[in-house]
Amino acid sequence: MRISSITDTICALSTAPGMAAIAVIRISGPASFEVTGRVFTPAEKNMDIKTVRSHTIHLGTIGSGSGILDEVLISFFRAPHSYTGEDVVEISCHGSVYIQQKVLELLVSYGLRMAKPGEFTLRAFINKKFDLSQAEAVADLIASHSDSSHDLAIQQMRGGFSKKISALRQSLIEFTSLIELELDFSEEHMVFADREDFKTLLDHIEAELSILIQSFSLGNVIKTGIPVAIIGKPNVGKSTLLNALLNEEKAIVSEIPGTTRDAIEDTIVIGGYSFRFIDTAGLRAAEDQIETIGIERTWEKINEANIILYVFDATEQSFSDVMEAMADFKDFTTDNSRKMILIGNKMDKLKTLPKGFKEFVEYDTIFVSGKRRENIHLIAEHLLQVVTNAKVSDKTIVSNSRHYEALLRALDSIASVRKGLFDDISPDLLTSDLRNALFQLGEITGEITTDEILDSIFSRFCIGK
Repeated sequence: MRISSITDTICALSTAPGMAAIAVIRISGPASFEVTGRVFTPAEKNMDIKTVRSHTIHLGTIGSGSGILDEVLISFFRAPHSYTGEDVVEISCHGSVYIQQKVLELLVSYGLRMAKPGEFTLRAFINKKFDLSQAEAVADLIASHSDSSHDLAIQQMRGGFSKKISALRQSLIEFTSLIELELDFSEEHMVFADREDFKTLLDHIEAELSILIQSFSLGNVIKTGIPVAIIGKPNVGKSTLLNALLNEEKAIVSEIPGTTRDAIEDTIVIGGYSFRFIDTAGLRAAEDQIETIGIERTWEKINEANIILYVFDATEQSFSDVMEAMADFKDFTTDNSRKMILIGNKMDKLKTLPKGFKEFVEYDTIFVSGKRRENIHLIAEHLLQVVTNAKVSDKTIVSNSRHYEALLRALDSIASVRKGLFDDISPDLLTSDLRNALFQLGEITGEITTDEILDSIFSRFCIGK
């Protein structure tokens, strides 16, 4: 998808493919109104599409010659006041798959080209309707699956992150220009960029970049779902607990230990946050090769999770047993900072709660009955407490891995600039690192980009967006 190819007129189905009540076909480009005028017969007498007002909707029929395909509503948007910044027409027709296909075939027969994935949004970016990070947020908004992921996409689409990056880049450009000016007067040894002010600026940029980089761990899990691993010994009720949390029979429940041989995943939304639950194989010495593989995958999932629910059988495992299991767990896991919640299952079989757990203050402990689905709401409440301390609306959060990697590279370049100032290296060497930092920040917003980067980003969009 080359930038040079955006001078033609494109069309595509913008609603989801398949039969529906209605379908919307979008057209964008210089021939949008002309071609529409050749296939659309308005119900209004004396209507002239060449002079039709922007942002108006008109009833009529679509077809070729005397053949009518459908009765439609057509919306007109004149450049530059449209999604793409070009002349745009949207045809709302009945949602028959046959009608959709025939309308598209008709448009192509008049010289339009079928749009490639993300090409409408690419044109919006090229026409400066928004920058590259905002364009990427459009895809995130379409894919949002919870209140938090939706809020995150909206925040980025409105340009909060872009403005922060652009401001950092602009302040760096100003100092870079002063240092490059020194190169023109190198023989006179003139200094235009105050080094103390420059160090203060680098401190500010480093601090801002570090905050953004650290926010990615939260942004990524909000975007993809917060992974929660359900672990424990065989036959303690992990699968029963998963079914109770999901309120459906997702996992096979059996009295036979080791029934779950592989990780089972499903996602639910709690309080606006998406949680991705992973039911794992029981932690024990494996009795066969298949179970060995299952237990190895359990540890992989444990190390990927942000929250771990350690399920134990409250009728069999004592306080000391659980403490011993926690000690063993710490020896195997790669990160002890993740949140651990203890779940004492099978409380329906107990007359009184086991002693000792009230003193187990290092971990939250909840007693439930997965079978009777008692106290399951307490687990949901604890999960929410883990994530609701970070409010998406309160600060800029990075959720895009491309942005995260560019920020890391920019921070490395800024660190090199700082070292160069400390070592009192020549201005020409300083500008090399400065320009690399500017390049990395510019790639985020699209101020610096290539066709290859654009192809990679927009090819992941759906066709028609």
